[in-house]
Amino acid sequence: MLDRLATELIKPGVNRLARVLLRAGINANQLTVAGFLIGLFAALLIANNLYITGAIALFTSRLCDALDGAVARLTQPTDRGGFLDIALDFLFYAAIVLAFAFSDPTRNALPAAVLLAAFMGTSTSFLAFAVIAAKRGMTSANYPDKSFYFLGGLTEATETLACFAAMCFWPGYFVEMAYGFAALCGVTIVTRISWGWRAFR
Repeated sequence: MLDRLATELIKPGVNRLARVLLRAGINANQLTVAGFLIGLFAALLIANNLYITGAIALFTSRLCDALDGAVARLTQPTDRGGFLDIALDFLFYAAIVLAFAFSDPTRNALPAAVLLAAFMGTSTSFLAFAVIAAKRGMTSANYPDKSFYFLGGLTEATETLACFAAMCFWPGYFVEMAYGFAALCGVTIVTRISWGWRAFR
């Protein structure tokens, strides 16, 4: 829901930094992989109860995720790069939730499982829509820079990052936040399935 607004707010700064990285010889795929590895490091920190340090690594990871697309648009976006980006993004999201389960298995395992199941629903509805949209030659006016049809929803990347940050800052409330965000993901799943059912008549 907030991705378009967040993108517009950070776009000038991200584009300036992307030009600096491009001049330094860093390409989009390198940034994608770096962002994923930093994300895994964030998960490792969270799993070991180093929540604030984990949050810093988490934000650094997502900065790389913003920069890879900006660098790609300054050169030549590729299907391979788009595929790598979305595949590693979903693995990153799962890793962070799993890390909270490891940080306190007795308390966090069940809500983490529920949240992971909700993420499965949002990701599959997102990707299923993108596959059929590509088959039909549909494009997204709201996200023209994406390498595939980007279907929005109540819980997009911005909301997910905010939720992860809140979990790091207040880990004692992970259970409540996990169940609450899973419920919001449920709304996203229902709306995406509804949109797809109507769009693909």
